[in-house]
Amino acid sequence: MARLFVMIVAVILGTTTSQFPEFAQQYRQRLGGAIDALREVMTEFEQDAVSENLSVPQAIVRMQGSQDTLVARRGHSMERALRRLQSLSDQRDALAQAGPFARVAVVMSDLDAPLAQATLEDFEPAVPVTGEGIASAAGGGLLGLILAWMGVGTVRAARQRRRRTRTI
Repeated sequence: MARLFVMIVAVILGTTTSQFPEFAQQYRQRLGGAIDALREVMTEFEQDAVSENLSVPQAIVRMQGSQDTLVARRGHSMERALRRLQSLSDQRDALAQAGPFARVAVVMSDLDAPLAQATLEDFEPAVPVTGEGIASAAGGGLLGLILAWMGVGTVRAARQRRRRTRTI
């Protein structure tokens, strides 16, 4: 029974971890779309700023200092959009420089929460046929084996202690 439990845990964890590279791939695709959308917004904003002889930072400061609360709020949202565009662009660059096995780590280390949530909502599992997918599955399976055997060992040790205390 213990071996069956260990194998089930290993298969489940291996299957789950095999999906990390696919999640990273789907996240990367959404990342590119988010960057394109933000860049379009920022390009239009930059054109408006230039038409007023302002740089983007100057236009943002001007909007934020406006007495009109709507304009001031819009200035703050443009500042957030600019920061997010920079953050997402940095992450895309890091992903482009990372090797196949490092991409998962890059994605997981600097997730953009709204982008990750959207990716997870639309996530479609895939068969891990890439080297990193197979390695992730093997690593997860091995981790599952170790954790399950530790759990089985803990249960066995507790049973033996109970048996010893009953016989005393």
